[in-house]
Amino acid sequence: QVQLVESGGGLVHPGGSLRIACATTDNTFSRYVMSWFRQAPGKDKVFVSAITPSGETTDYADDVKGRFVISRDQAKNTVYLQMNSLKLEDTAVYFCAADLQLGIWPREYKYWGQGTQVTVSA
Repeated sequence: QVQLVESGGGLVHPGGSLRIACATTDNTFSRYVMSWFRQAPGKDKVFVSAITPSGETTDYADDVKGRFVISRDQAKNTVYLQMNSLKLEDTAVYFCAADLQLGIWPREYKYWGQGTQVTVSA
C-alpha cells in the first residue's frame, strides 16, 4: 500500500503562484507514474498533470499548460506541482495519484492522497 500525503495548499490571489507537494515514505516511489488531479465543487475529478518514473516525460491538461510545472525529487520521494498565473477557475481540491502506468483518468490510478485545497480568490 502506497500512502500519499499532499501539502502546500492555501489561499492565493489571481495571478499568484503556489507550490503543492505530495510525499510518500514508500521506497518504491521511483517506480510510479505520479499525477495530479483536481476536483472543483460539484464537478468530477479531472486530470491536471503527470510525470513518468524517470521524470523525463511530463503531461499537462490544456488549461494548465504553460502555467503549471510538475517535477519530482526521487531522493525525497516527493512530487511537486508549481502553479503560476493562477486563475479563479483553478480553485479545487488537488489530489496526487500514483500507478505504474501513465493515464489521464482517475480510474487508472490505484493510489491516492487525501487532497489539498487550493483557493484562488480576490
